Amino acid sequence: PMASLDATHNAKRVEEDRGVAIDACIVRIMKARKTLKHQQLNAEVLSQLAFFKPKARVIKRRIEGLIEREYIERSTENNQVYNYLA
Repeated sequence: PMASLDATHNAKRVEEDRGVAIDACIVRIMKARKTLKHQQLNAEVLSQLAFFKPKARVIKRRIEGLIEREYIERSTENNQVYNYLA
């Protein structure tokens, strides 16, 4: 019974750590590029995160979180484009 508790706890911890890694990667890329299209950002994140391959859905969710926390924003002209907020 205790082993299964540890396994679920570890899986949750790994998921949280990966989320933080994805966020950091997105912010790093956007800080360097300032403006980037969604597909380019996705490709860039996948190329930089060599130790695991997040699904596109997860990357999109992390981008939404960064928009809510005002690290990046959607462009007013094209909602497929993101702008970095300093």
